[in-house]
Amino acid sequence: MFNKRVKIKELLVAETTGHEVTVMGWVRTFRNNQFIALNDGSTNNNLQIVVELGMLDEATLKRITTSASLKVTGQVVPSQGKGQKVEVKATSIEILGDSDAEKYPLQPKKHSLEFLREIAHLRFRTNTFGAVFRVRHSLAFAVHQFFHEKGFVYMHTPIITASDAEGAGEMFRVTTLPADNPPKDEDGSINFKEDFFGRATNLTVSGQLEGELAAMAFSEIYTFGPTFRAENSNTARHLAEFWMIEPEMAFYDLEDNMNLAEEFIKYLIRFAMENNREDLEFLAQRLAEEEKQLPQDKRSEMGLIEKLEFVLNNNFERITYTEAIDILLNSPAYKKKKFQYEVKWGVDMQSEHERYLVEKHFKKPVIVTGYPKAIKSFYMRENEDGKTVAAMDILAPGIGEIVGGSQREERLDKLTERMKEMNIPAEEMWWFLDTRRFGTVPHAGFGLGFERMVLFVTGMTNIRDVIAFPRTPKNAEF
Repeated sequence: MFNKRVKIKELLVAETTGHEVTVMGWVRTFRNNQFIALNDGSTNNNLQIVVELGMLDEATLKRITTSASLKVTGQVVPSQGKGQKVEVKATSIEILGDSDAEKYPLQPKKHSLEFLREIAHLRFRTNTFGAVFRVRHSLAFAVHQFFHEKGFVYMHTPIITASDAEGAGEMFRVTTLPADNPPKDEDGSINFKEDFFGRATNLTVSGQLEGELAAMAFSEIYTFGPTFRAENSNTARHLAEFWMIEPEMAFYDLEDNMNLAEEFIKYLIRFAMENNREDLEFLAQRLAEEEKQLPQDKRSEMGLIEKLEFVLNNNFERITYTEAIDILLNSPAYKKKKFQYEVKWGVDMQSEHERYLVEKHFKKPVIVTGYPKAIKSFYMRENEDGKTVAAMDILAPGIGEIVGGSQREERLDKLTERMKEMNIPAEEMWWFLDTRRFGTVPHAGFGLGFERMVLFVTGMTNIRDVIAFPRTPKNAEF
């Protein structure tokens, strides 16, 4: 019976001895034909299995190689060695799966993250990725717990959609039409009436528009699902497939929206700090060692744990876009021409500008509000000045934008006027406009990029290392 096994984490935490257990896992190391370090993924800490000399025949000993899987039964005894309180003195060892040590690509040494991306199917077995994905799990669990405690309704919005919520046009097409010879209209354009859905459809870039429909009935909802951007961007912060958390709240204004987003981020961090302390301490150590290789001015001013505690213990700075531009224009970095991209009122701030505000100027997360309407989406509420919208972005150290949101435009006349300006066909969005026709209310919402949040909490520096199998330009491996 396999289900009698005990998880290694539970065994190490309990520290009780004198009883028999069955454990299963993969061999990390085997030394002197006597000591097996066994790991089952429940923790980075290995359990030492002690094999009495003569207990196993030569052929079996040879099969106990790195990453072979074992079922071990034995007595839990106080450990003689350093580093652990208990170990298991084996009474029986069964090899469940062999592993050819010559061919197994993970050796007991430090591998580069680039190399591990090439073997992403095996990288979970390393301590770094064990820690990252246990933290990712906790953060995902905390997302649901946070909203559940507040009485939000979890909505599954469609992955296949006919609308482009962001208006950026960077979408993956979903079609069953033959790629080599699609049916065409007389003007040469593709005839999507012949397609599966009878119209052009794409993978969603956001669940927001559908989320708004649900908020008009339940008051407060959230979505948490995969989103897709066909943006040819090969940076350490972009993926083509990623996960988004998007709450939408009726009867909320911009201030309520900012308060919820700040509370949410702090809740997630606190949850990970309370439930994954061991993993975060390991990742903090890893980051500190990595940063030793960097020049002094490129190193973080705080360690990972300190940074997370600092975010928890301080209110986020709140400034307007206009104030942000003024700070940038008066900054030493601008005066010394250190910015690659131009700074003036009306530009869409780049990551270098956002990170300057957060890392150099305020040294803490910043919420920027009141962006020029020309650079923001059609659904954002226009401010009284006619030039800006009630948008808010939360900028985080090391990453830049982590949350984007706004108070939504609830006034039908203003919304249709804005759609006309941006050439968004109102007849295709009739369902969205209905929410403004039938009992419209002030409402707001935001989107949190889940991988960016995981990046922030784990201290990893490349977004490809916080999602199991990254999808990026020219890469859809595994």
